[in-house]
Amino acid sequence: MTNWVGAIIRFIVSALVLLAVGYFVPGFTMVGFVNALIAAVVIAVLGYVVEALMGDRISPQNRGIIGFITAAVVIYASQFLVEGLSVSIWGALLASLVIGLIDAFVPTELR
Repeated sequence: MTNWVGAIIRFIVSALVLLAVGYFVPGFTMVGFVNALIAAVVIAVLGYVVEALMGDRISPQNRGIIGFITAAVVIYASQFLVEGLSVSIWGALLASLVIGLIDAFVPTELR
């Protein structure tokens, strides 16, 4: 049961981060908490699929340039699956950078 609570908390925090990124990052627009929550789930699923297909080296957790670009591509692609999310290429790159910085200070294990 604790795993479910932890997952729910991680998605809620991720949704709040997406709302903040939408407020501060040009080229990244996120409308509404429910859409941000859906976007957090979609981004997590797309990221998992990319990691499963390409391997661990492509993971954003590795903090390399490939992980950074992969995260930007996942963020950009998620706009086609989530209503209320609009992302330019520059917005996806900036959002990937900001989310990566936030993740560096608040690691996924703690969220």
